[in-house]
Amino acid sequence: MSSFSAVLTSEWTKIRTVASTTWTLASALVVTVGVSAALCAFFNASFKNMPAEQQATFDPTLASFAGMSLGQLAMIVFGVLVVGTEYSSGMIRTSLAAVPNRASFLFGKLLVATGLALAVGLATSFLSFFLGQAILGDRSIGIGEDNVLRAVIGAGLYMAMIALFSMGVAAILRSSMLALGILMPFFFLVSNILGAVSATRKVAQYFPDQAGSKIMQVVPGAMDSGTPPYGPWGGFGIMALWTLAVVLGGYLVLKKRDA
Repeated sequence: MSSFSAVLTSEWTKIRTVASTTWTLASALVVTVGVSAALCAFFNASFKNMPAEQQATFDPTLASFAGMSLGQLAMIVFGVLVVGTEYSSGMIRTSLAAVPNRASFLFGKLLVATGLALAVGLATSFLSFFLGQAILGDRSIGIGEDNVLRAVIGAGLYMAMIALFSMGVAAILRSSMLALGILMPFFFLVSNILGAVSATRKVAQYFPDQAGSKIMQVVPGAMDSGTPPYGPWGGFGIMALWTLAVVLGGYLVLKKRDA
């Protein structure tokens, strides 16, 4: 199998026919939309009890994505499974026998999986936004307002980038369990804890999730997130550099090591 289009078709078939990857993508959508809607209802009900500074910096767009921290975990699982399952099942040897060109094999896999993650991410971001704004009522904002459409599209891009980053890490580690054991605690606990502590915030703001999530904001410093020394696209660029680094690392490992 030498044609790159055939590689793409093969990778699409693998993802489509494996139940675990399909369910993790569905979970990413359902969890993000559901949790975001619930938190928007909470914000709307408790808005008058918020401190004045939080009211002044309330970002209805970002509130629509309040469930992203949980939904992104499903995207991490998806990304890890797409790459790691090949190693845990031993199918990596069969795949590389069919596609001897390792660059074509890896980047074909990443292209298909990232495209699928982007489609689900955009569906998730638009559903979360419109449902969240409907719940927020008088505190809502229209998608035509300044920077709102950028934030909504950016939320979808963020989810796709999280999945791609996870694929790169799984390619480096060649193990689903090890990759999940590092990524899940890092994104769910370590990054959030270090980002909330003033002494470590200056370092944590350059972590991929902390930087990339700024693309979802319309109001700077919303939800006590602080104001970093870069803008929304600058933060997403930092996340993209992290992702490029791990993807290249994954390719070098695949190229130099036996299957």
